[in-house]
Amino acid sequence: MRIFCCEDYADMSRKAANVISAQIINKPNSVLGLATGSTPIGTYENLVARYEQGDLDFSDITTVNLDEYKGLSGEHDQSYRYFMNYHLFSKVNIDLSRTNVPDGTEPDSDKACADYNAIIDSVGGIDLQLLGLGHNGHIGFNEPSDCFDKLTHCVDLTESTIEANKRFFEKVEDVPRQAYTMGIQTIMSAKKVLMVVSGEDKADIVAKAFAGPITPEVPASALQLHQDFILVGDKAALSKLLQ
Repeated sequence: MRIFCCEDYADMSRKAANVISAQIINKPNSVLGLATGSTPIGTYENLVARYEQGDLDFSDITTVNLDEYKGLSGEHDQSYRYFMNYHLFSKVNIDLSRTNVPDGTEPDSDKACADYNAIIDSVGGIDLQLLGLGHNGHIGFNEPSDCFDKLTHCVDLTESTIEANKRFFEKVEDVPRQAYTMGIQTIMSAKKVLMVVSGEDKADIVAKAFAGPITPEVPASALQLHQDFILVGDKAALSKLLQ
């Protein structure tokens, strides 16, 4: 595990974008695993800026996103497909047909998950997977559990996750109760994993995930075993890990 301690959110976003930029430059046809949420937005803004400056070319890049709410179409403004289109895909020269997000409109969970596993297999696996970190240690929608889920699966969201996401919806009743997400095995199979964390409110879970025992009760703790894991965080988020 490599740890980069950054001054603040802006510095964290630049350094994370440096890692992704190097991946794109060194392998222009990379498969990038992408994440949503507030923390990666600055990273995407940096990537867009570098594209606009002529430093990055996304034309041969393939992407697979971590997760999607079950029941939301890509046109819904709280879907993760919409998020990716808004923050990255519409602003760079990526081929949209090579951007992949679980199909939230597929009501058959088994089919949706099998289809997404097949897509990941068909592109040859993930070269670099970007992750955020939930307050309860979840990565993607892999929630605390008694076992590590392996492949793409349908998750019943915890009350804490629903509570955290309700600010994005008009009312809490509108927040989806299920999501499709890559499993821990799929994430761990990525050649490189990059996690971004920011803020004092993440300090406790960062320390628990990366200085505590490896347990499915803290899903992110599995990353301690990854052969090429990079943690990029600001001082506040890393304060209890590096003390």
